Amino acid sequence: MARIDRIDPSRTALLTIDLQNDFIHPEGAYGRAGQSAPAIAALPQRIKPLRDALKARGGAYISAQFSLIPGPDGEPLIAEHLKELRPFLAKGDFEPGSWGHGLVDTLQAADFTIEKVAYSAFFQTRLEFVLKKMQIDTLIVGGIVTNGGVASTLRDAHLRDIPTVMLTDGCAAFSAEVHDATITSLGTVTAPMDCARATALVEAAS
Repeated sequence: MARIDRIDPSRTALLTIDLQNDFIHPEGAYGRAGQSAPAIAALPQRIKPLRDALKARGGAYISAQFSLIPGPDGEPLIAEHLKELRPFLAKGDFEPGSWGHGLVDTLQAADFTIEKVAYSAFFQTRLEFVLKKMQIDTLIVGGIVTNGGVASTLRDAHLRDIPTVMLTDGCAAFSAEVHDATITSLGTVTAPMDCARATALVEAAS
């Protein structure tokens, strides 16, 4: 299992995946469709103390946000598998610049916002450019869902030799069993730890 026992805040970024109004807020796209879970709703408040501790010590906060780009007719350019999986997604949902696309209030505001169109925050985005220019060499990753955007991002970071921490209680899925299985399966590519432990490592660096 991968291990990280020390964190240099000045070279570390917290990266959250898809903690957006359309996913989490009761009036967002998923909330209106009844697609919610208490474990997911609890994430922003659980992650906030870590975000605050890291920022206070010179670290960065990056929010990767799922985006549905509107076509000329305003209808979202959406992958066929997602259209079948989430037929309730409609015009205006997850549209960049909209309230639903935005980061939840609890975690406002991010230093950098990464618009993403697939699971991984690295796929066809500017994330690597930001990490390089900010001299970030360690990522602490949380968000939703554990087996989707979080897992894909962690695996892509591993392929790029970027050390990562996976927040075991700072990410969630719609099923606790799937969440737990994903954490186990990712043990060889990331260092799993809870938010309290990550916060303690950040605070110990000061």
